Amino acid sequence: MKVLVVDDDVVSRMVLMHLIDSCGSFDIVEAEDGADAWQQLEDGLRPAICFCDLRMPRLSGMELLQRVKGHPEINTMPFVLVTSANDKDTVLEATKSGAAGYIVKPFQAEQVRVHLVNFLDQAANGYDHHAETPTDTLRRLGINAERLLVYLSGFQNQLTAAAGDLQTMLANGEQQEAQVRIDRLHAGCVTLGLHGAAAALKGIGPGQLSNDVVQAVLSDVVRAVIHQSGLVRQESV
Repeated sequence: MKVLVVDDDVVSRMVLMHLIDSCGSFDIVEAEDGADAWQQLEDGLRPAICFCDLRMPRLSGMELLQRVKGHPEINTMPFVLVTSANDKDTVLEATKSGAAGYIVKPFQAEQVRVHLVNFLDQAANGYDHHAETPTDTLRRLGINAERLLVYLSGFQNQLTAAAGDLQTMLANGEQQEAQVRIDRLHAGCVTLGLHGAAAALKGIGPGQLSNDVVQAVLSDVVRAVIHQSGLVRQESV
């Protein structure tokens, strides 16, 4: 599986490549900036997923994302933005442009792993999505598609942060605190109409809070969020 890593900062690029490599066996292709990445894509490179820095000279990550989404052969490639700016405007713009998510510098291994595990599992095993239709969610919440995408993107980032936090809690024996965190994530799934993800989180009962179980369920929940975001975009076209 090819993974494209785009960053004009060689140190950041190396750190991200190392984290990707630690998640499994990947064919990592690097690009020194957006223009270099676009040239490789035009020359026929077809990665399964792209991690791309947001702020770069010549061609920014947002500009590269927009070109990718406008290309008929690669517009379905998951595109994860890498940024040090987690402001709301950046999240909104990335979501509207079709980003699968984003990770924030300094990198955390779990932030990277959740994207790789999700797309590997989805490609290998398929995915049976159980959720409210985006139209029904919009009507129930009284919001537009743009706002729903912001909610989904924000929830995805909460899940990524929760994965690391829960691992620490469980390692320290903080079962009650971990259960409270899981219950909050369950409430988020219910609010967003993610029925399958909500059921998976509800199924983690007392005495089952092992890190392996929790991380596996969180990966499925992230997958549901990403899939639902794609459905929202399709319906709003």
